[in-house]
Amino acid sequence: MNRPHLMIIAASLAAAGFTFAAPVAAAIDAANPFAQESKLPFNYPQFDKIDNAHFKPAFEEGMRIQAEEIAAIANNPKPATFENTIVAMERSGRLLNRVSSVFGNLSGANTNPAIQALETELSPKQSAHSDSIRLNEKLFARIKTLYDKRAKLKLDAESRFLLERYHTDFVRAGARLSGADKEKLRAYNSELASLTTTFAQNVLKESNAAALVVDTRAELAGMSDAAIEAAANTAKARGMEGKFLIPVTNTTGQAPLSVLTNRATRQRLLEASMSRGSRGGAYDNTGVVLKIAKLRAERAALLGYPNHAAYALEDQTARDVGTVNKLMSEFAKPAVANARREAAEIQQAIDADKGGFELAAHDWAYYSDKVRAQRFNFDAAQLKPYFELNNVLTNGVFFAAGKVYGLTFKERKDLPVYDPDVRVFDVIDANGKPLAIFIADFYARGNKRGGAWANAYVSQARLTGTHPVIGNHLNIPKPAAGEPTLLTFDEVRTMFHEFGHALHGMFSDVKYPRFAGTRVPRDFVEFPSQVNEMWVVWPEVLSNYAKHYKTGALMPQELLDKVMASKKFNEGYRMTESLAAGILDQRWHQLGASQIPTDVVAFEAQALKEAGVDFAPVPTRYRTTYFSHVFSGGYSAGYYGYLWSEKLDADTVEWFKENGGLSRKNGDYFRKMLLSRGGTMDAMEMYRNFRGRDATVDALLEKRGLTAK
Repeated sequence: MNRPHLMIIAASLAAAGFTFAAPVAAAIDAANPFAQESKLPFNYPQFDKIDNAHFKPAFEEGMRIQAEEIAAIANNPKPATFENTIVAMERSGRLLNRVSSVFGNLSGANTNPAIQALETELSPKQSAHSDSIRLNEKLFARIKTLYDKRAKLKLDAESRFLLERYHTDFVRAGARLSGADKEKLRAYNSELASLTTTFAQNVLKESNAAALVVDTRAELAGMSDAAIEAAANTAKARGMEGKFLIPVTNTTGQAPLSVLTNRATRQRLLEASMSRGSRGGAYDNTGVVLKIAKLRAERAALLGYPNHAAYALEDQTARDVGTVNKLMSEFAKPAVANARREAAEIQQAIDADKGGFELAAHDWAYYSDKVRAQRFNFDAAQLKPYFELNNVLTNGVFFAAGKVYGLTFKERKDLPVYDPDVRVFDVIDANGKPLAIFIADFYARGNKRGGAWANAYVSQARLTGTHPVIGNHLNIPKPAAGEPTLLTFDEVRTMFHEFGHALHGMFSDVKYPRFAGTRVPRDFVEFPSQVNEMWVVWPEVLSNYAKHYKTGALMPQELLDKVMASKKFNEGYRMTESLAAGILDQRWHQLGASQIPTDVVAFEAQALKEAGVDFAPVPTRYRTTYFSHVFSGGYSAGYYGYLWSEKLDADTVEWFKENGGLSRKNGDYFRKMLLSRGGTMDAMEMYRNFRGRDATVDALLEKRGLTAK
C-alpha cells in the first residue's frame, strides 16, 4: 500500500473473512448512523452524521450480534453444509464490519484523542472477539468436517477455495491447540493488539513532537518562499509565532533535505527524523518493540513455529524464511555496490563545490540533485511546475485508467466528507454503469498517520450485493492559501501507485467477502499497484498531464527526454534503503523468544552490518522505532513483499510493452485475469494464468540498474 494499511482494530477479523451479515442492531439508538446500512450510494459512509460517541455502542452491539450468529452456526443441530456453515459465516458481522471499516480508516486518516482512547480500549476486546470465533471448537469441527470431504461437495472453484482458506485460517489461528494453550494464545493476542495500537499512536505523536523548529528564514535557505511561509504558519498555529516549523513525515528521508542549502539545518532535520521513538520520553517505542517482538516469537512457538517470520511466511507466496533471505542477500550486494558508486560521484560534487566535508546521510538528497543536474542538465525542481496536483490526478491518473480500462470519473460535491480537503468521485465503468466511489485524501495533517495507503470503506461482494468505496490517502504538504499544489516526481509516482491499489479494489468481481479486492497474500498485494506506476512516464500519459501550472505549456520534449534518461538515477540509494528496512523486519521476526535483545538501537545496527547494508550515507528507509508497517500494520515479516511483488511488476510491464502498451485490449485482459479475481485462487497460479509462465528476474534487474555484481 506505501503503501496498503490494515485497520488496526479489525485487521485479524477481516483477514479471516468474518464480514457482512443481515441483522439490524436493536440495542443501539436508531439515530446511530451505524445502526442501519447507509442509504447513500454504494452504502457510502455518513461522515456528516458520524460522531465519536457512535463508535463504542456500535462496536459493542456489532460484536454481540456476531457472537450470537456464530453461536447459532456452531450449535446448529443439522449436519454441516457449505451453506449453513461457511456461507453463514461470510454473512455474519455486518454491523461490526460497518463500524470497523469506518473507525479503522479514520483512526489513520483523521484521528483525535477520543478515537485514540477508544482504539486503546477496543483493541484487546476486538482481539478477544476474533479469538472467540476462531478458537470455537464446535465451529472448527464443522469446518473440518466439510474440509475433509471437500472433494465430494461439488463446489465451484471459488467456493472450494473459500472452504480451504477457512480451514487454513482457523488452523493458523490456533484451532487445534489444547484448551490451556488456547488461553495462552488469547492472552498473547490481546496484549499484542494493545501494544501495536500503542506503537501506532506513539509514531503519530512523536512525529508531531519531533518537528524541526528554526528561528530564522536564513536557516531554511533553498526552500521556496511559499514553503517557508507555510512553515511560519505551521509554527504560529502551534503557538510559536516568529519561528518556523518543518514537520517530520513517515520515512527516514525528508523532502526538504533536497533543497536546504544550510548543512546544519539538514543535519538537524535528519537527526530529528531518525531519533523518533528512541529518544526517551512519553512516545519512546523501544520498550514497545521489544515486547511485541517477544510476544510474537512466543506466540509462534505456541503454534509450532521456530519464529514469527516462519509463521507469517508460510501463508505468503514466498512460503518460507530461506526463500526470503535468499532474495534479500541476492540484491544486497549489487544494491550497495551501486550506492557506493553513486556516493563517490556525489563526493566529487561536494569537492567541486569546495564543501570541505565527507558525504553524510543528510547531504545525499541535496547533492544527488546536483549530480543529476550535471549529468542530465536538469534538476528535480524544474519538474514541479509541470506536476500540479489536480492536473496529475485528472489528466494523468484518471486519463491512464480511461485509456487502459475505459473508466471515466465525475467529481461529486453532494456526499459528506470527514475533512474539507477530501474529494469524492463516481467511477463509471466502460459499459456506462457505476463501478465504484473513489475517495481522494491527499494532504498531510497533524492527525493523519504518515505515508500513503489505500483502503476500502465498502468492499465488493456478490453474496451481499455490495459495491466498492475505495480511499487513497497521501501526505502531500498543503501549500499556503492561494498557492498551487506542486508535486515532486516521487509524489506523482505515489499517486499512481496508490491508485493501482484502488483499481484492485474497484475491479473486484468475487462472490465472497473473504476474497474481495486486495485480500490477497501480503507479498502479492503490492503487485497491481506497482504495475500502475508504469503509466507515470508512459509518453502518451506523461504528455497529457505534465503541463506548466501557469501557462498550460507541455513539458518541453528536451526536459521530458531528460526525465526518461534519468529513470535509473539514484537507484542504488533507493534499493539499499528499502532492502535495509526489509532486512530489519526479517531480523526482528526471525528471532526466537529467548533471543530478543535488550537494546533496540544496537540490535538494529548489528543486523544491518551483518547483512552488508550498513552504509552510513544511506540510512534504512524506516528505523525500527517508527517502522509502522511491521510493528502496527499488517506487514510483520512481510516488508520484503515490495521487492517480491516488483519482480512480478517488472515482468508484467514487459508483457504490456510486448503487447502494445497503453490499450484497452491489454487492460481488459489484465483486469479479467488478475485485478477482478481478488483472492479467489492461489496468487502465483493466478499470475501464471495471466503471463503464461512464472516471472523472471531479468526485467527487475534492468529496471533497477542492478546488473553489476
